[in-house]
Amino acid sequence: MYNSLIEIMSLPFMQHAFMAAFFVSICIGIIGTFVVVNRMIFLAGGIAHGSYGGIGIAIYLGILPMFGAGIFAIILSFLIAVISYKNSERIDPVIGAMWAAGMSIGIIFIDLTPGYHADIMSYLFGSIISVASSDLWIMGILDFLIIILVSIFHKDLLAMSFDREFAKLRGVKDKILYYMLIVFIGISVIVTIRAVGLILVIALMSIPPFIAEKFSSSLYKMIYISTILTLIFTFSGLSISYFYNISSGATIILVASIVFFLYLSILKIIQYIK
Repeated sequence: MYNSLIEIMSLPFMQHAFMAAFFVSICIGIIGTFVVVNRMIFLAGGIAHGSYGGIGIAIYLGILPMFGAGIFAIILSFLIAVISYKNSERIDPVIGAMWAAGMSIGIIFIDLTPGYHADIMSYLFGSIISVASSDLWIMGILDFLIIILVSIFHKDLLAMSFDREFAKLRGVKDKILYYMLIVFIGISVIVTIRAVGLILVIALMSIPPFIAEKFSSSLYKMIYISTILTLIFTFSGLSISYFYNISSGATIILVASIVFFLYLSILKIIQYIK
Protein backbone atom coordinates (compact mmCIF):
# COMPACT_ATOMS: atom_id res chain seq x y z
CA MET A 1 0.00 0.00 0.00
CA TYR A 2 2.81 2.39 0.97
CA ASN A 3 4.69 1.67 -2.26
CA SER A 4 1.52 2.29 -4.24
CA LEU A 5 1.08 5.71 -2.64
CA ILE A 6 4.71 6.56 -3.39
CA GLU A 7 4.13 5.49 -6.99
CA ILE A 8 1.08 7.75 -7.31
CA MET A 9 2.73 10.79 -5.75
CA SER A 10 5.83 10.45 -7.95
CA LEU A 11 3.79 11.11 -11.10
CA PRO A 12 3.58 14.81 -12.07
CA PHE A 13 0.01 14.57 -13.41
CA MET A 14 -1.15 12.91 -10.17
CA GLN A 15 0.57 15.61 -8.12
CA HIS A 16 -1.43 18.16 -10.12
CA ALA A 17 -4.60 16.11 -9.57
CA PHE A 18 -4.16 15.93 -5.80
CA MET A 19 -3.41 19.66 -5.65
CA ALA A 20 -6.58 20.33 -7.65
CA ALA A 21 -8.52 18.07 -5.24
CA PHE A 22 -7.17 20.15 -2.35
CA PHE A 23 -8.30 23.41 -3.95
CA VAL A 24 -11.71 21.95 -4.79
CA SER A 25 -12.15 20.76 -1.18
CA ILE A 26 -11.53 24.24 0.22
CA CYS A 27 -14.00 25.78 -2.22
CA ILE A 28 -16.70 23.14 -1.64
CA GLY A 29 -16.21 23.21 2.11
CA ILE A 30 -16.92 26.95 2.26
CA ILE A 31 -19.41 27.62 -0.53
CA GLY A 32 -21.11 24.22 -0.40
CA THR A 33 -21.96 24.91 3.23
CA PHE A 34 -23.70 28.17 2.34
CA VAL A 35 -25.46 26.47 -0.59
CA VAL A 36 -26.93 23.79 1.69
CA VAL A 37 -27.80 26.16 4.55
CA ASN A 38 -29.51 28.63 2.18
CA ARG A 39 -31.18 25.81 0.18
CA MET A 40 -29.62 26.90 -3.11
CA ILE A 41 -28.75 23.48 -4.54
CA PHE A 42 -31.03 23.80 -7.59
CA LEU A 43 -29.75 27.34 -8.14
CA ALA A 44 -26.16 26.04 -8.07
CA GLY A 45 -27.14 23.35 -10.57
CA GLY A 46 -28.60 25.95 -12.91
CA ILE A 47 -25.39 27.97 -12.87
CA ALA A 48 -23.24 24.85 -13.36
CA HIS A 49 -25.16 23.42 -16.30
CA GLY A 50 -25.80 26.81 -17.86
CA SER A 51 -22.03 27.40 -17.90
CA TYR A 52 -21.77 24.81 -20.66
CA GLY A 53 -22.81 27.60 -23.00
CA GLY A 54 -19.58 29.41 -22.14
CA ILE A 55 -17.55 26.28 -22.87
CA GLY A 56 -19.16 25.91 -26.31
CA ILE A 57 -18.59 29.57 -27.20
CA ALA A 58 -14.97 29.40 -25.97
CA ILE A 59 -14.26 26.34 -28.12
CA TYR A 60 -15.87 28.04 -31.12
CA LEU A 61 -13.70 31.15 -30.59
CA GLY A 62 -10.58 29.09 -29.93
CA ILE A 63 -10.00 30.35 -26.37
CA LEU A 64 -9.57 28.54 -23.03
CA PRO A 65 -12.85 26.67 -22.20
CA MET A 66 -12.44 27.35 -18.46
CA PHE A 67 -12.30 31.08 -19.22
CA GLY A 68 -15.51 30.85 -21.25
CA ALA A 69 -17.22 28.81 -18.54
CA GLY A 70 -16.10 31.30 -15.91
CA ILE A 71 -17.45 34.35 -17.74
CA PHE A 72 -20.72 32.56 -18.46
CA ALA A 73 -21.04 31.35 -14.84
CA ILE A 74 -20.57 34.87 -13.44
CA ILE A 75 -23.06 36.37 -15.93
CA LEU A 76 -25.63 33.68 -15.06
CA SER A 77 -24.97 34.27 -11.35
CA PHE A 78 -25.75 37.99 -11.67
CA LEU A 79 -28.89 37.33 -13.72
CA ILE A 80 -30.18 34.75 -11.24
CA ALA A 81 -29.32 37.02 -8.29
CA VAL A 82 -31.24 39.95 -9.81
CA ILE A 83 -34.29 37.82 -10.63
CA SER A 84 -34.38 35.74 -7.44
CA TYR A 85 -33.64 38.40 -4.81
CA LYS A 86 -37.30 39.38 -4.36
CA ASN A 87 -38.93 36.45 -6.13
CA SER A 88 -37.19 33.40 -4.69
CA GLU A 89 -40.45 31.40 -4.61
CA ARG A 90 -40.85 31.63 -8.39
CA ILE A 91 -37.22 31.28 -9.45
CA ASP A 92 -37.28 27.55 -10.30
CA PRO A 93 -38.76 27.96 -13.82
CA VAL A 94 -36.24 30.73 -14.58
CA ILE A 95 -33.32 28.58 -13.41
CA GLY A 96 -34.65 25.65 -15.42
CA ALA A 97 -34.85 27.83 -18.54
CA MET A 98 -31.32 29.18 -18.05
CA TRP A 99 -30.07 25.65 -17.41
CA ALA A 100 -31.56 24.41 -20.69
CA ALA A 101 -30.59 27.52 -22.68
CA GLY A 102 -26.97 27.34 -21.53
CA MET A 103 -26.65 23.67 -22.43
CA SER A 104 -28.30 24.30 -25.80
CA ILE A 105 -26.00 27.21 -26.63
CA GLY A 106 -22.97 25.11 -25.74
CA ILE A 107 -24.07 22.17 -27.89
CA ILE A 108 -24.88 24.40 -30.90
CA PHE A 109 -21.56 26.27 -30.82
CA ILE A 110 -19.65 22.99 -30.49
CA ASP A 111 -21.59 21.65 -33.50
CA LEU A 112 -20.62 24.78 -35.44
CA THR A 113 -16.93 24.29 -34.63
CA PRO A 114 -15.09 22.16 -37.23
CA GLY A 115 -13.41 18.98 -36.03
CA TYR A 116 -13.96 16.47 -33.23
CA HIS A 117 -13.55 17.69 -29.65
CA ALA A 118 -12.48 14.79 -27.48
CA ASP A 119 -11.89 16.98 -24.44
CA ILE A 120 -15.56 18.00 -24.16
CA MET A 121 -16.36 15.01 -21.94
CA SER A 122 -13.84 16.16 -19.35
CA TYR A 123 -15.83 19.38 -18.84
CA LEU A 124 -19.10 17.47 -18.54
CA PHE A 125 -17.94 14.64 -16.26
CA GLY A 126 -14.57 15.85 -15.02
CA SER A 127 -10.99 14.80 -15.65
CA ILE A 128 -8.97 15.86 -12.65
CA ILE A 129 -5.93 13.91 -13.84
CA SER A 130 -5.64 16.21 -16.85
CA VAL A 131 -5.50 19.41 -14.79
CA ALA A 132 -2.78 21.73 -16.08
CA SER A 133 -0.62 24.17 -14.14
CA SER A 134 -2.70 27.06 -15.50
CA ASP A 135 -5.85 25.43 -14.08
CA LEU A 136 -4.18 25.13 -10.67
CA TRP A 137 -3.28 28.81 -10.69
CA ILE A 138 -6.88 29.74 -11.49
CA MET A 139 -8.20 27.44 -8.74
CA GLY A 140 -5.74 28.78 -6.18
CA ILE A 141 -6.49 32.44 -6.94
CA LEU A 142 -10.26 31.87 -6.81
CA ASP A 143 -9.95 29.95 -3.54
CA PHE A 144 -7.89 32.79 -2.07
CA LEU A 145 -10.55 35.30 -3.17
CA ILE A 146 -13.33 33.22 -1.57
CA ILE A 147 -11.41 32.81 1.72
CA ILE A 148 -10.62 36.54 1.98
CA LEU A 149 -14.15 37.78 1.22
CA VAL A 150 -15.91 35.16 3.37
CA SER A 151 -13.53 35.98 6.24
CA ILE A 152 -14.37 39.69 5.94
CA PHE A 153 -18.15 39.22 5.70
CA HIS A 154 -18.57 35.97 7.69
CA LYS A 155 -20.75 37.48 10.44
CA ASP A 156 -23.12 39.14 7.98
CA LEU A 157 -23.25 36.01 5.78
CA LEU A 158 -24.05 33.95 8.88
CA ALA A 159 -26.88 36.31 9.88
CA MET A 160 -28.31 36.40 6.36
CA SER A 161 -28.14 32.62 5.97
CA PHE A 162 -30.23 31.85 9.04
CA ASP A 163 -32.58 34.83 9.24
CA ARG A 164 -32.60 37.44 6.47
CA GLU A 165 -35.20 39.66 8.15
CA PHE A 166 -33.21 39.74 11.39
CA ALA A 167 -30.10 40.54 9.40
CA LYS A 168 -31.87 43.51 7.80
CA LEU A 169 -32.87 44.81 11.24
CA ARG A 170 -29.22 44.64 12.27
CA GLY A 171 -28.33 46.84 9.32
CA VAL A 172 -26.83 44.08 7.21
CA LYS A 173 -26.85 44.94 3.49
CA ASP A 174 -28.38 41.62 2.57
CA LYS A 175 -28.88 42.48 -1.12
CA ILE A 176 -25.15 42.96 -1.71
CA LEU A 177 -24.35 39.83 0.30
CA TYR A 178 -26.96 37.82 -1.58
CA TYR A 179 -25.47 38.86 -4.91
CA MET A 180 -21.98 38.11 -3.63
CA LEU A 181 -22.98 34.65 -2.39
CA ILE A 182 -24.49 33.68 -5.73
CA VAL A 183 -21.40 34.94 -7.57
CA PHE A 184 -19.35 32.78 -5.17
CA ILE A 185 -21.43 29.81 -6.30
CA GLY A 186 -20.51 30.67 -9.89
CA ILE A 187 -16.83 30.85 -8.92
CA SER A 188 -17.14 27.47 -7.17
CA VAL A 189 -18.44 25.98 -10.39
CA ILE A 190 -15.31 27.20 -12.20
CA VAL A 191 -13.04 25.66 -9.54
CA THR A 192 -14.91 22.34 -9.57
CA ILE A 193 -15.36 21.86 -13.33
CA ARG A 194 -12.07 20.05 -13.90
CA ALA A 195 -12.59 17.73 -10.93
CA VAL A 196 -16.08 16.30 -11.46
CA GLY A 197 -17.49 18.22 -14.42
CA LEU A 198 -20.62 20.32 -14.83
CA ILE A 199 -22.98 17.34 -14.69
CA LEU A 200 -21.78 16.06 -11.31
CA VAL A 201 -20.92 19.33 -9.57
CA ILE A 202 -24.25 19.50 -7.70
CA ALA A 203 -23.54 16.21 -5.92
CA LEU A 204 -20.11 17.29 -4.70
CA MET A 205 -21.43 20.69 -3.67
CA SER A 206 -24.25 19.20 -1.58
CA ILE A 207 -23.24 15.78 -0.18
CA PRO A 208 -20.27 16.77 2.06
CA PRO A 209 -22.03 19.83 3.59
CA PHE A 210 -25.24 17.82 4.13
CA ILE A 211 -23.37 15.14 6.09
CA ALA A 212 -21.28 17.75 7.92
CA GLU A 213 -24.41 19.63 9.03
CA LYS A 214 -25.51 16.71 11.22
CA PHE A 215 -22.21 16.74 13.14
CA SER A 216 -21.87 20.50 13.49
CA SER A 217 -22.92 22.85 16.24
CA SER A 218 -21.91 25.95 14.26
CA LEU A 219 -21.48 27.10 10.69
CA TYR A 220 -17.70 27.25 11.10
CA LYS A 221 -17.53 23.65 12.27
CA MET A 222 -19.74 22.65 9.35
CA ILE A 223 -17.29 24.30 6.94
CA TYR A 224 -14.31 22.48 8.46
CA ILE A 225 -16.00 19.06 8.45
CA SER A 226 -17.32 19.60 4.92
CA THR A 227 -13.82 20.48 3.71
CA ILE A 228 -12.33 17.36 5.31
CA LEU A 229 -15.06 15.13 3.89
CA THR A 230 -14.53 16.57 0.41
CA LEU A 231 -10.81 15.93 0.75
CA ILE A 232 -11.50 12.31 1.71
CA PHE A 233 -13.95 11.81 -1.18
CA THR A 234 -11.71 13.42 -3.81
CA PHE A 235 -8.48 11.76 -2.66
CA SER A 236 -10.15 8.33 -2.35
CA GLY A 237 -11.95 8.61 -5.69
CA LEU A 238 -8.81 9.84 -7.41
CA SER A 239 -6.72 6.94 -6.05
CA ILE A 240 -9.34 4.33 -6.99
CA SER A 241 -9.72 5.75 -10.49
CA TYR A 242 -5.94 5.59 -11.00
CA PHE A 243 -5.59 1.93 -9.95
CA TYR A 244 -8.64 0.73 -11.89
CA ASN A 245 -8.24 3.07 -14.88
CA ILE A 246 -11.78 4.47 -14.65
CA SER A 247 -13.27 7.99 -14.81
CA SER A 248 -11.98 10.09 -11.93
CA GLY A 249 -14.99 12.46 -11.70
CA ALA A 250 -17.53 9.64 -11.64
CA THR A 251 -15.45 7.69 -9.10
CA ILE A 252 -15.22 10.68 -6.75
CA ILE A 253 -18.99 11.16 -6.84
CA LEU A 254 -19.61 7.42 -6.43
CA VAL A 255 -17.44 7.38 -3.28
CA ALA A 256 -19.33 10.40 -1.92
CA SER A 257 -22.70 8.84 -2.79
CA ILE A 258 -21.85 5.51 -1.12
CA VAL A 259 -20.85 7.31 2.09
CA PHE A 260 -24.00 9.44 1.86
CA PHE A 261 -26.35 6.44 1.54
CA LEU A 262 -24.49 4.52 4.25
CA TYR A 263 -24.90 7.54 6.51
CA LEU A 264 -28.64 7.71 5.79
CA SER A 265 -29.00 3.96 6.36
CA ILE A 266 -27.23 4.16 9.73
CA LEU A 267 -29.49 7.05 10.74
CA LYS A 268 -32.57 4.98 9.85
CA ILE A 269 -31.28 1.98 11.81
CA ILE A 270 -30.58 4.15 14.86
CA GLN A 271 -34.05 5.71 14.66
CA TYR A 272 -35.61 2.25 14.30
CA ILE A 273 -33.74 0.92 17.35
CA LYS A 274 -34.83 3.91 19.43
